[in-house]
Amino acid sequence: MSSNYTKTILITGGAGFLGSHLTKKLLNEGSKVICLDNLETGSLDNIKSFKENSNFSFINKDVTSKIDIKDDVHEIYNLACPASPISYQKNPVKTNKTSVLGILNLLDFALAKDAKIFHASTSEVYGNPTMHPQKESYWGNVNPIGPRACYDEGKRCAETFCFDYRRQYNSKIKVVRIFNTYGPNMQANDGRVVSNFIVQALNNEPITIYGTGSQTRSFCYVDDLINAFTGMMSSRDDFYGPVNIGNPVEFTMLELAELVLSITNSSSQLVFNPLPQDDPEQRRPDISLAKSEFNWEPQVSLEEGLIKTIDYFKKHLR
Repeated sequence: MSSNYTKTILITGGAGFLGSHLTKKLLNEGSKVICLDNLETGSLDNIKSFKENSNFSFINKDVTSKIDIKDDVHEIYNLACPASPISYQKNPVKTNKTSVLGILNLLDFALAKDAKIFHASTSEVYGNPTMHPQKESYWGNVNPIGPRACYDEGKRCAETFCFDYRRQYNSKIKVVRIFNTYGPNMQANDGRVVSNFIVQALNNEPITIYGTGSQTRSFCYVDDLINAFTGMMSSRDDFYGPVNIGNPVEFTMLELAELVLSITNSSSQLVFNPLPQDDPEQRRPDISLAKSEFNWEPQVSLEEGLIKTIDYFKKHLR
């Protein structure tokens, strides 16, 4: 690539938690970034530091509408969809449409532009897994009619469309499955466990644990995740995924709560509530494919990442 050539990259959901971090990385690398977001769960605060950058532009639009950008676009990252249960269960029909109509609009747009398209899928496609840790070859254990299905099945259908477009139209696709991610720019009220525990601890409120607290998750710091995104996008052309992206180190909810309490010096007490329907008991990615294909594995420990995230929330909650 010659030094005077600038890639134009479209990020849908670009004003969200992950999108804002990806925007920062791509702008720092010298790319032009078009951020498209309907601001339902994204925030202008997340992207205000990019406004003066001549390589950055923002479009307030919903991916369920036809995408009609006139510029050349070389790469597309599809991150559009609410990702926390509170957000995606608020309007389940819209959540499903965002995944399914959104990917169809973007796949058609990518074909018209001859652009490579990266689709952010989720570990939720594995449902409440009976295989542990989860490999990409596992087909999952999802309740298709439960309260989480709008997200789980929407993402599964979006993956199907990606691979059908590749088979039928030779679309240039890249699909990743994201496991629990945390870091600065998370919303304080999005209902995800890391932000919940941190906000409760900083406010010395009871820390709400669902079930016994023995269920496990694997937490990946956002910087590690974004490095995986760009690693996957630049991987060999005939590698499409899906590929798991997450931290394979597993923690119980009790261990996470205790770590947050110790870092924040909080006086919060633990309270135990019933487990929500279809909440998975275990989640841990097998990341051997990401390691072998583009030499990726997480670098940031949970404690180190939590310290940075807690610092962000301290400022944000003021």
